[in-house]
Amino acid sequence: MLRRRRRRMRDKATTGWSLNRMIPNVLTLLALCAGMTAIRLAIAGKFEAAVSAVIIAGILDGIDGRIARLLKGMSSFGAELDSLSDFVSFGVAPAVLLYVWTMSAMQSIGWALVLLYAVCCGLRLARFNTQIGATLPPYAYNFFTGVPAPAAAGLVMVPIMLWFEFGGSFFRSPYFNGLVLAAVAALMVSRVPTYSFKRIRVPREWILPSLLIVGGLAAFLTTDPWGTLLAIGLLYIVSIPISVRSYYGLRRNAEEQRHLERELAPPQTAAEAEAPPLRR
Repeated sequence: MLRRRRRRMRDKATTGWSLNRMIPNVLTLLALCAGMTAIRLAIAGKFEAAVSAVIIAGILDGIDGRIARLLKGMSSFGAELDSLSDFVSFGVAPAVLLYVWTMSAMQSIGWALVLLYAVCCGLRLARFNTQIGATLPPYAYNFFTGVPAPAAAGLVMVPIMLWFEFGGSFFRSPYFNGLVLAAVAALMVSRVPTYSFKRIRVPREWILPSLLIVGGLAAFLTTDPWGTLLAIGLLYIVSIPISVRSYYGLRRNAEEQRHLERELAPPQTAAEAEAPPLRR
């Protein structure tokens, strides 16, 4: 009996991962490589390619978790690897990119601001990891606490995309970019509820229009990529106050429902209140 148990434990230890569990981690590693490549491209002065690499990392980060759930390949190893990839791709890479592009003109203050952004990104990811598996009220499952790291990376790169699209010295001003960095860093570690688009379900009648919108978006990305990405960023910024209003409205409705259920519950008699609990 003991030999069988040892053999079973040995078999579990030597059993490798299935291909289904490998695919999401491969995508996460590709996102990490894209973030590191963005740093190299920024140092080389190839800013458009660096921004594109960060965007590619964001796309890979958006699909690796979904593929892991579809293929039932979720693991604690994958979750830790995903956090490391997110910090490099959306915390370090945008910070280095902006420092090389414009923030170096402010010397120590510019470096402090990009450090602030990277530190807040790390804190945001750490807080997110502590909330994995936590029990949330039903109305809170469709919301993030604070701006997620990929969205924050996109927001801090809005000035450089504006510079790509329109030119001019204002968008490359280190003072303007410093304000953007500080604001986005504060949003990451804030308690502001933002939409989580992971659990959104498309109604049946909206499936075909949604596919047409995706096709049109792809066409605009090929013809005017920076203008299209700026429009997406603007829509996300507009969605933040809407998500705040929606979250607190849902919470208020839930509290009112809970209060109503307490009022409709039958009152507890004095005998029931004083009766000791039954022991089994």
